[in-house]
Amino acid sequence: MDISLALLLIGVPFIILLAVGMPVGFTFLFIMLSSSYVLMGPMVGPYATISSFLDSIGVFSLAPVPLFILMGEVLLQTGLATQSLDALSKLLGKIPARLAILATMGGALFGMLSGSTMASTAMLGSSLVPEMRRRGYSKAMSIGPVLASGGLAMIIPPSSLAVIYGTTAKIPIGRLLLAGLIPGIIMALNYTINILVRVKLNPSLAPPYDPEVVPFREKIRLLVVDLLPMTFIVFLVTGIFILGIATPTEAAALGAIGTIVVSMFYRKMNFGILVKSVKGTVVVTTMTLFIIGGSQIFSQLLAYTGVTQQVVQMLTQMEYSPYIMLLIMMGIIIVLGTFMESVPIIMITVPIFVPVATALGFNQIWFGVIMLICMQIGMTTPPFGLLLFVMKGCVGSSMGEEEVTMGDMVRAAFPFLISDTISVLLVILFPILALWLPNMLM
Repeated sequence: MDISLALLLIGVPFIILLAVGMPVGFTFLFIMLSSSYVLMGPMVGPYATISSFLDSIGVFSLAPVPLFILMGEVLLQTGLATQSLDALSKLLGKIPARLAILATMGGALFGMLSGSTMASTAMLGSSLVPEMRRRGYSKAMSIGPVLASGGLAMIIPPSSLAVIYGTTAKIPIGRLLLAGLIPGIIMALNYTINILVRVKLNPSLAPPYDPEVVPFREKIRLLVVDLLPMTFIVFLVTGIFILGIATPTEAAALGAIGTIVVSMFYRKMNFGILVKSVKGTVVVTTMTLFIIGGSQIFSQLLAYTGVTQQVVQMLTQMEYSPYIMLLIMMGIIIVLGTFMESVPIIMITVPIFVPVATALGFNQIWFGVIMLICMQIGMTTPPFGLLLFVMKGCVGSSMGEEEVTMGDMVRAAFPFLISDTISVLLVILFPILALWLPNMLM
C-alpha cells in the first residue's frame, strides 16, 4: 500500500479522534479495529486485531510496570516522599541555591523510588516552589530545577517508560534499565552545574539566607530514621538488580513490597491509603496496557501494508550520514513530545524508528537511551510539553494569589533545556556512557 494512502486510512482519523478528546488507548484500539476490518476483511481483521491485542499485553516483560506505578502511588499517598525531602533539606546545610539543588537531588531520588515523572514533578513542585518563592528565589530559579529534575524518573531506573520502550522495541529490559543510570546521573549533575553557574553570575536568582541550624545528633537521626529506609527501597529496586541477584520483574516486586513495609514501619499505611494506591495503580496501568495493545496492532498493520519497509528503505537511501538521520529522528521525538504523552510517542515511532536505527547500524540499547532522553526533553519543551502543564497546575494551586503564567514556565525551562542538550550530545559522542554499565554487569 502507498504511504500516503496508509496515512489517510490510519493517521488522519487518529489525529481527529485525539483532537476531539478521546483517550489515547481507546483511540488506538478503535482505529486499529476499523483499519484491520477494511484492510483484512470483516472476518480476519477483527479476530487478528483482538488476538494481537491480548498477546501484546500478556507478555511477562510488562510485569514491572504496575509494580513501579504502585511504588510511586504508595510513596505519594503516605507522604513518605515529602518526609524524605524534608530530611534532605535539613542535611544540606548552607550552600548556594540550596533549595534549587535540593530539587535536583529530590528528582533523582524519586526517580529511583517511583519511576513516575508526573508524580515526581507534582510532589516537588507543590512542596518546594512556594518555599523557594518565600525565600526570595526568582520564579525561573524556583520553577526550572523542579521542572527539569522531575523528568529524571524517565531515565533513571526503575523507569516504567524504559520497560514499555524495551517491550515495544523487543530489546533486553535489564540492559536498557541499567543503561539509563549513568546518563541520568550526568543530567542531574548538569542541572546542578547550571544552577551554581547562574547563581554565581546573578546572585539575585537565589538570595543567600541562613537555614535552620540542625545539631549533629539530629542530623544522624534524620539520616538513620528518615533516609536510610528510603535507601533500602532503592537497593531493593536498583541495587539487587545491578548486582545480578534479581530480574527486573523480581526487583520491581521486592520494591513494591518494600515500599509498603516501610510505610507500615512509619505507621503511615492504613486500609484507606492502600485502597487509594491500588486504585490509582489500576487506572494508570489499564490505560497504559490499552495503548501498548493498540500500538502492537499499529505496528503489525504498518508491516502488513508495507509502510514500514517503504519508510525504512526511503530513509536509509537518503544521502545523509547516519548521525544526521539520528538527529532527524531525535527532532521528531522532541516535537511530538511537545503535545503528546511519552507512551503514545513510543507506540507511534518505535515500529518505524527501530528498524531504521538497526539498518543504520546503531546499538539498540544506546539508541533507546537517546530516545528516552529526547522524550524527557519534549515533555519540558514549550509550548505544550506535558510537565509544563503539570507544574502550572500544582504551582498555581500552591502559590495563592501570585500569578504564574505559561511565559514564566517557558523562561524557567529554557536554561535547563540547554543542559539536556549537552547531556544528550555527550551520550551521542560517548556511547560508552550508556553501554559501559550493562556491558560490565550483564
